[in-house]
Amino acid sequence: MAQLVSQLVRHSLRSFSCTQTVKIINSCGKSSGFEHVRSIVTTPVVKAERWFTEKHEWVEVNGKIGTVGISDYAQDALGDVVYAQLPDVGTEIKQDEEVGALESVKAASEVISPVSGKVVEKNEAVENKPGLINTSCYTEGWLFKVELSRLDEIAKLMNEKSYEEFLKSDPH
Repeated sequence: MAQLVSQLVRHSLRSFSCTQTVKIINSCGKSSGFEHVRSIVTTPVVKAERWFTEKHEWVEVNGKIGTVGISDYAQDALGDVVYAQLPDVGTEIKQDEEVGALESVKAASEVISPVSGKVVEKNEAVENKPGLINTSCYTEGWLFKVELSRLDEIAKLMNEKSYEEFLKSDPH
């Protein structure tokens, strides 16, 4: 019986989502002397950091894949985006080179790659509905994904805090 109770307790403890103390009480209301403490350690979810260029492109790196887009500042300066030309999948790109173009009712702007690598995906939703850049430049309005060939290039970019300081201090 004790072995069955022990197995039952071990099975039940596997389904707890936080630290629990379990004490088994026998049919006479007395403690069986079996006490078990189990704790579960979870890793907090850390949002990937976004890195920015002085030309207002950003890249968010997850492993060796970087997702590229333009900043909120850039989309606001452009106005309503009406056309997006993005690099094709398979294209080899280099940091600081022109890889595409965006057109708005106000102006046209080149898309400059913040990193080097091979394009693995482009956001066809943005090509079909360029206004996504204006409404959601950091989520639905990303431009393309690239497999980075040089992770060390990230060191040349600004983190979000540095970029915000850059926007306050430099005329654009």
